[in-house]
Amino acid sequence: MERIKKEKSILGRISDLSHRLVFMLVIPIIMSLVFMLVYASKYHNAILRMETITSLKTVVTEDIPGSAWNIVSGRETFPESRIYEKINNVDETIEMITQSTGAENRLSLVVAGRTMQTLRNYVDRIRDNIDDEVPVVENEEVLTEVRDVAALVDSMLNDYIEQEIRSAARMSGSLRLGIFITAVCEALIVILAMWIRNRSVIATEMSIRQPIERLEEAAARIAEGSLDARIADTEVTELRNLTSQVNTMADRLKSMMDKSTLDAKKLRKAELRTLQAQINPHFLYNTLDAIVWKAEAGEKEEVIQLTSSLSDFFRISLSSGADWIPISQEKKHIEGYLKIQQTRYRDILRYEIDIPDEIGKYYILKLLLQPLVENAIYHGIKIKRGGGIIKVSGRLEDGVLIFSVKDTGLGMTPDQLRKLNERMKKGQPTVSEGNGGFGLVNVNMRIRLYYNQENGLMIESNSEGTEVRFSVPCRIREEIFEDESISG
Repeated sequence: MERIKKEKSILGRISDLSHRLVFMLVIPIIMSLVFMLVYASKYHNAILRMETITSLKTVVTEDIPGSAWNIVSGRETFPESRIYEKINNVDETIEMITQSTGAENRLSLVVAGRTMQTLRNYVDRIRDNIDDEVPVVENEEVLTEVRDVAALVDSMLNDYIEQEIRSAARMSGSLRLGIFITAVCEALIVILAMWIRNRSVIATEMSIRQPIERLEEAAARIAEGSLDARIADTEVTELRNLTSQVNTMADRLKSMMDKSTLDAKKLRKAELRTLQAQINPHFLYNTLDAIVWKAEAGEKEEVIQLTSSLSDFFRISLSSGADWIPISQEKKHIEGYLKIQQTRYRDILRYEIDIPDEIGKYYILKLLLQPLVENAIYHGIKIKRGGGIIKVSGRLEDGVLIFSVKDTGLGMTPDQLRKLNERMKKGQPTVSEGNGGFGLVNVNMRIRLYYNQENGLMIESNSEGTEVRFSVPCRIREEIFEDESISG
């Protein structure tokens, strides 16, 4: 009985669609209304854009040059004049209008936006001249440039308004043509209404067949492994529940796959933490021997310095189990390590650390730099006759932290560099490797895994030495805790 009821539902749908065909006669009217509304909206938007640009002209030609004059003449300070606020408002308004303008009228606004940058540069020069207490006559010359650039921007805005007016005229012609075509279509639809009615049954059949075909296509894609495939909701009652169940199945399969991937990443992180915790005992033995030797020699200050450096080294290495530490701590970590190593290799090792204090507040994954420094010592400086220099540098550019560890050691041959890059690409470090590069492979894996980025370390090496660089996003403490709470 249920099946018969569903079959009637489909037949009833066909019957309803057949009778509703009569309403197609109102389609031309709706099309006419929509057509006129669309063009009315275009007209309205064009007028708004022209009004907005017109309001900017006074700001560009009068307010900004006037504020610049008040600053140069000493009547106002930069904060009092709010000149940068005015420039920013103009830039933002031009950008907003540019995005809503068609490509044919956009060029004038694009050039105007770039010219506003020139205007900003001249205002910056006035500010710098005032800060440097240069003669007022120089600022008066810059003020002349400000007025000229403002006039140029005003000219470009006028060009844009003229282009919008021409576009509005073209829209008017298109509107008249559209009204004529719509009237013709109305007449044709009235004539064809009876013939279309006879074809409505076939069209209704297709409206039912298409959801079934979409269902079959989506099911085939899911079976092939494309778990992002989803089926759009259908108005056919008989297919609605089936569609919902197939989508639910795909959602659950995708959730299971995502969970499996996340678990695999967590496992890799745990493995890397284990590798990271394996501190080289020889380093500890040699450092303690050096402390004892310095103590026996009565070098009290050297003993204090070595002991403090060793304490800082292990305290930051452990970091109470934290994976992320401030750059200032990472810097202190490698300083302690290099001080210890310089005691052992005093005659052959020199180092420089160029990491500005301004970036010390940002957080990075701990123990990224120390393995690179260690690699530079043992595989570059130590094995080169006469030793060399290690330079560690860091900087912030456009929200990205860029670090470099460069040495003047023995360097690598092209074949050695190729093999090292292959090992890093495979990402399979093992503690039993004795041919060097374990620290580099491990750091490369940690950068790619924790920062979820494709590139890790970039290595350049020749007979004059080796440089290892990497870049990671700049992150603050709150971002670290938020990400950990979400992933946890």
